[in-house]
Amino acid sequence: MEISRIRALRGPNLWTRNTAIEAVITCSEAELSIERLPEFERALREQFPDLPAFRPDPDGLVSLAHVVEIVTLSLQTMIGCPVTFSRTSRTVEPGVFQVVVEYDEESIGRQAIELAEQLCRSAGTGDSFTLSAALEQLKERYEDLRLGPSTGSIVNAALARDIPIRRLTEGSLVQFGWGSRQRRIQAAESDRTSAIAEAIAQDKELTKKLLHAAGISVPRGRPVDNEADAWQAALSLGGPVVVKPQDSNQGRGISVNVIGEQAVIAAYRRAAEVSTDVLVEEYLPGLDHRFLIVDGRLIAAARREPPQVTGDGSLTIAQLVEQVNADPRRGSGHATSLTKIPLDAIAVSCLAEQGYGVDSVLPLGVRVYLRNNANLSTGGTATDVTDDVHPELAASAVAAAHAVGLDICGIDVVCETVLRPLEDQGGGIVEVNAAPGLRMHLTPSFGKGRPVGEAVIAMMFPDPGDNGRIPVVAVAGTNGKTTTVRLIENILSRNGYRTGMTTTDGIYVEGQRIDTGDCSGPRSARNVLLHPDVDAAVFETARGGVLREGLGFDRCNVAVVTNIGQGDHLGLNYITTVEDLAVVKRVIVENVAPTGYAVLNAADPIVAAMAESCPGSVIFFARDRMHPTLVAHRANGRRVVYVDQSDIVASEEGFEHRLPLSAIPITRSGSIAFQVENAMAATAAAWALCLSWDVIAGGLGAFVNDVVSAPGRFNVFHYGGATLIADYGHNADAIAALVQAVDAMPSRRRSVVISAAGDRRDEDIRRQTEILGHSFDDVILYEDACQRGRHDGEVMALLREGLKGCSRTERVEEIQGEFVAIDLALSRLQPGDLCLILIDQVEEALEHIDRRLAEVAGSGAA
Repeated sequence: MEISRIRALRGPNLWTRNTAIEAVITCSEAELSIERLPEFERALREQFPDLPAFRPDPDGLVSLAHVVEIVTLSLQTMIGCPVTFSRTSRTVEPGVFQVVVEYDEESIGRQAIELAEQLCRSAGTGDSFTLSAALEQLKERYEDLRLGPSTGSIVNAALARDIPIRRLTEGSLVQFGWGSRQRRIQAAESDRTSAIAEAIAQDKELTKKLLHAAGISVPRGRPVDNEADAWQAALSLGGPVVVKPQDSNQGRGISVNVIGEQAVIAAYRRAAEVSTDVLVEEYLPGLDHRFLIVDGRLIAAARREPPQVTGDGSLTIAQLVEQVNADPRRGSGHATSLTKIPLDAIAVSCLAEQGYGVDSVLPLGVRVYLRNNANLSTGGTATDVTDDVHPELAASAVAAAHAVGLDICGIDVVCETVLRPLEDQGGGIVEVNAAPGLRMHLTPSFGKGRPVGEAVIAMMFPDPGDNGRIPVVAVAGTNGKTTTVRLIENILSRNGYRTGMTTTDGIYVEGQRIDTGDCSGPRSARNVLLHPDVDAAVFETARGGVLREGLGFDRCNVAVVTNIGQGDHLGLNYITTVEDLAVVKRVIVENVAPTGYAVLNAADPIVAAMAESCPGSVIFFARDRMHPTLVAHRANGRRVVYVDQSDIVASEEGFEHRLPLSAIPITRSGSIAFQVENAMAATAAAWALCLSWDVIAGGLGAFVNDVVSAPGRFNVFHYGGATLIADYGHNADAIAALVQAVDAMPSRRRSVVISAAGDRRDEDIRRQTEILGHSFDDVILYEDACQRGRHDGEVMALLREGLKGCSRTERVEEIQGEFVAIDLALSRLQPGDLCLILIDQVEEALEHIDRRLAEVAGSGAA
């Protein structure tokens, strides 16, 4: 068995809407059925007893690839990953399988499949493999990577409101929503949490001053410079004191209820280890409470207790702590609802103050504390008291948050009871915390959990109907994608949207290119959705990106599929037929919003069939108004777009709108058939987005397919009285459409410059020149800049083969170099001629042509 490729599908893909790991696994003849592997399954199940049953394929066989699938999924579920989907699929290559397994965290999915391979190998060879160690390693990594309870609760609340989320780091920085409607959090801080307010909260002395000025009860006290000063401060306060760092968190370095000079000095030293600035405050008798304030409202309140154990008369304190830590709710760090009680130097010191050691056997019923603070992060517990909080006490907490300036904060309150105001019981607010932990409110040790994540999301997205999404249009197909994307972008921009667009030419925001190259994949789409100035997005969605990584978004408002035809890129990545290709192109249709639309070419049967996979509605388009699919759809009162005489017509039950083709420049008054189809697709997409017809007409009318608006997409030039066309057409369907367009343009003699991509099938390369040979007098073949796996001259030989038996071509020449071939074609042009240049390096070729046009213009021949 060999695993030759592992990919992370980070968005909806052709297998599932979930994130998944995809691996290509090659099995030997014996490994095609584990029944041929003696003792394999027995050995495997001895090592992994909880492994579920395997699912035989249609031939009744269980391949080793399928075993890897099941083991990979099971390893993740064993450590708590919420994953359920997995699949093994045969490819066209004998013994080669594609294995797909859902993941929750990408690196865990990758590690799980590697461990699954090791486990399967050990079962086959008899080598040792310790499953428990592997699971422990995997779980530890998962706990480090997955979102903690605080961030997780906010993320879950966002998902419940259909707000898209994107984790920006391996930590707690998360984006909610897209483009200009996005918001961000980091743990329990929002993107509007004031840095100044956070700095104030970190400075405990300054916080006290501000709260005192606002009339809020706070403990008396002051900063101290040294041990002696700490003791003097304690004496002046006249009672038990609290000694704490001025800028610590999570209870680090804090000592409470400190009495006596030596105890104060020891407490000062502990605080000084954490910070150079130390406070001594009066000790307020009472219980420790945490109030959560979000957007000026009390959302939750909890009473906190320090970590403690109660004696049974037989176990030592260390054993009692071990017993408490066995609670499955307790874990390391912040991943679980409670944290294990640490038996460290601080715990030992705390026990010593009470007259005990870790090996002491506590009498029955005697309780000891292992910390002087009640933070959950050091093993404390919490009891929900939200419903009991007195309104005046709640108002004091809200006032404290307002005084500091925090939108989300945790208020530490010491008081005997939450049933009365602070002033009535001598209590006070001792701290205001930015980025408060939410665990104690989500799953308190006692009492009910509170919807704290929902409160944060409600603050960030106050309109209940706001899901943070912007309009997203995805465009797929064999040909016409880029032009259709640019048309839609032009219409959206005319409507006032700041539009982001991805194409094979680059990424554009508000008409400015911010990245170059082929940007038709998911990474580019994600970058657009990350951009804060984007109000709407249009994505060219290429086959390769979907196969490589899935979609860059969870769903779209409109999915446009222009055509499939004879397909392109067949024979790559196990996509061998147009039906296979359609499954990939269909992914955007499968992920249309329920309120959205799929815009489908009714004249292409494979595309039209995608309608059944659309969760939303469908708009069909076709040039032939009498196409049966179009007629049936229209008869049902549904939306269609077609051509009637010299107009594009948008129609549904009781409604019709006409757009004159003469007012849409790229169609040349309807004479360029493929541009008419592109315009129809763009019209349907804009209609689906509820844009006005004036805006749609204006956007179509203002778009010209020149080298600026649509580089390499039927760019027409005049060259010394001849017509020159530059186009990126690179498959048989595109070339057939170009020939149809050229046939509508008068010419004396025609020439064409062509190469082909080496990663296409032989028959696909030959078919291109078979079409051209019946329509052009001169054919100039050139070697592509990148052979894509072919030997020198191999592609040109296939192109020449396609010209055998052609009815029109008289002269065929082979040239090394695209620009040399272009120059040769231009040098032969006479007035009235037409030359079609099928360019490879779009920008460079267009720049080269522009220079030649300038030379001709300079000579006065243009």
